Amino acid sequence: MAALKYWVWLSCLKGLRPATAVRLCASMGGPEKIYFASREDLLLAGATEKEAERLADRSLAGAAAAMEACAAAGIRILTLADAEYPDRLKNIYDPPPVLYVRGTLPHIDEEAAVAVAGTRKCTPYGLRMAERIGFEMAREGCLTVSGLARGIDTAAVRGALKAGGRTVGVIGSGPDVIYPPENRELFEDVAASGAILSEYPPGTEPAPWHFPARNRILSGLSVGVVIIEAPEKSGALITAARALEQGRDVFALPANADSPFSAGSNRLIRAGAIPILNGSDVADEYRALYPEKLTEHGPYALTPEPPDGSEGSPAGNGQTGDEKRSAEGKIPVDNEKSAEYDKLPRIAAPLPDLSPDERAIYESLTEPEMHVNDLIERTALPGGRVLAALTLLEIRGLIRRCPGQRFERRTE
Repeated sequence: MAALKYWVWLSCLKGLRPATAVRLCASMGGPEKIYFASREDLLLAGATEKEAERLADRSLAGAAAAMEACAAAGIRILTLADAEYPDRLKNIYDPPPVLYVRGTLPHIDEEAAVAVAGTRKCTPYGLRMAERIGFEMAREGCLTVSGLARGIDTAAVRGALKAGGRTVGVIGSGPDVIYPPENRELFEDVAASGAILSEYPPGTEPAPWHFPARNRILSGLSVGVVIIEAPEKSGALITAARALEQGRDVFALPANADSPFSAGSNRLIRAGAIPILNGSDVADEYRALYPEKLTEHGPYALTPEPPDGSEGSPAGNGQTGDEKRSAEGKIPVDNEKSAEYDKLPRIAAPLPDLSPDERAIYESLTEPEMHVNDLIERTALPGGRVLAALTLLEIRGLIRRCPGQRFERRTE
């Protein structure tokens, strides 16, 4: 506890880069050694003249005030020296020396944590798809990481919460400062389902330069980053760049080629980002790595409808996500309800208008992962027409393409 005040002192210093703080901690043996070091010792350890000047501020008043504010608000202080500090974040180039945590931080290193980012000034299409993708990823077991900004960030988190999913918000202000202010209720929901994180002490107001810095934490906590609607100059592209530097996957949602709102995200796809059409496409990338966390139909398979503006929570049965989740972060399976679900038709909702070829192929997909040759044989249609119809059914979201030219109906 005695050393904690020196970690907080380090986080309260203005103008000291996290990479510098981390480097000095490693070379000098921790923040307490930095605090008591002479200017000459700091310079020998690699600090610049300006950095040594900033470190000469030995006042602990700010640290004491921050610790009191955290104690009063139930905010936990997590340092690089703590075992609970995520290794995934610790191993980036410039991890924050201190994390201020509201809520309960999941065991990030054990999670398929995926960050979702995009423009604040988004289109209705972007909002709709962000909420849908957030919902679908959460339903399949992903943990959603977000900057909680207006627009895409907010929509993705709302979708994840509707699915009863766990979320982590990383903000560019103190953990007790709500920005944007209209997201107060959303902040509370995120803290209840997971955690709000900040590298800034309580009372810190948002500043323009905080948000690009915040993006490295978003990607650092995650195994991948999903970009939804990013113009050519967008903070979301900074998140994507940091993700690539950190060796994370980058996904992007395609949109109209002439839409300025998606010029940046479309360009990411051209540069090699993984294109996605839904949240399942993201989860598919990590099923083998997190088999205990991710399920093909997701943890809320009994209520699989995506958010459409209707009332009610997909968590179902009047239970919250927390009530259904076990202490290990898994959702127990109700075998009786699962058996009932298995007896339901594969697609409960009415089918849209299909062409004769599409309908014939769809109705022939009665088994999981059917090969295209079997469909050609069952429908007696030419191969070219079968492949064309399969493509259209996949675009409509009615079927799923599996490895080896195999297809199956989607259960959503």
